[in-house]
Amino acid sequence: MRHQCLLLAVCGWAVFMLLFVSKFITLNLRDKEEYGTKPHILDKTVTNNLKKTKPQEQTFHTDKPAESTSNELDPHWDAVHAERLNLLKNVCQNASLRNLTYSPITKFVLDRIFVCDKHKILFCQTPKVGNTQWKKVLIVLNGEFKSIKDIPEPLIHNHERNGLPRLSSYSEPEITKRLTTYFKFFIVRDPFERLISAFKDKFLKNPRFEPWYKHNIAPAIIQKYRRNRTETKGLQFDDFIRYLGDPNHKWLDVKIGEHIIHWATYVELCAPCEIEYNIIGHHETLEKDAPYILKKAGMSNLVSYPPIPPGITAYNRTKVEQYFSRIGKREIKRLHARFQGDFKLFGYDEPEFLLN
Repeated sequence: MRHQCLLLAVCGWAVFMLLFVSKFITLNLRDKEEYGTKPHILDKTVTNNLKKTKPQEQTFHTDKPAESTSNELDPHWDAVHAERLNLLKNVCQNASLRNLTYSPITKFVLDRIFVCDKHKILFCQTPKVGNTQWKKVLIVLNGEFKSIKDIPEPLIHNHERNGLPRLSSYSEPEITKRLTTYFKFFIVRDPFERLISAFKDKFLKNPRFEPWYKHNIAPAIIQKYRRNRTETKGLQFDDFIRYLGDPNHKWLDVKIGEHIIHWATYVELCAPCEIEYNIIGHHETLEKDAPYILKKAGMSNLVSYPPIPPGITAYNRTKVEQYFSRIGKREIKRLHARFQGDFKLFGYDEPEFLLN
């Protein structure tokens, strides 16, 4: 009897440790990877006022720093960001590209912009480029928690409780005031690599246990875009790409709803030609961009961007080639046509190795 009790105790302990290690690995992988109505358009007077007002650079001070950035700022990084904004301005002013770069300031856009009134910061959410980490930064800056380490993981994406209001929750005059006076930024990434990340995160790994991607969204895409009807596997990357490259994709977008933010274009998410952002960071240079953004926002002595795993932000051409190796040239060209504005606005090289 004593031996049986001992054996049960050992087995119970082994199961507990297995569950603990499994949970830890899941969270670690998530950190590395994350690292239907007609939209309402703002009154034209608001948009016109935004075009007349230049972004204001603000500096904030505090007597007692909470956390500090460990990265030393590159002295040439001012020029890098000036070049990015100049490129954005020139492409936005190119009338021949307007159909690729213009997006009105709709409620969909305002829903993407998180507000930190305490420090006058606006952050436009562009999923799959480390947004989870920026949310942590803003939650701390809003005063909800003293440190990023104190934030419970489930709270970060709970937009009812994380203390991050969306810009759409304000009145129109308050929206205009914040868009014209607050420090505004967002982050971009190579458009095609971002789509791979979205596909892996939502349809393969699904680390946040969001069953609607597998049970609702994937079947809807498969029903419309799968060519081989004898294929019984879950959503494949070529199904996903055919959906994204379809010029008539919006009918399914409406059915899917807000979840399209994970693969919508940066133009659709943040309206960069209508809103004058102070800084546009790049995922590929996030190690330098993160401390630079915090310094320009006057926040470098209050909070640090979470540590970035080595090599996690680097562009991986081999991965892009592997994922697109099964995709036909016609589908790739149609996909590129939809995301061409993102390539041009933010200086990403055209994927000639896939197109030719």
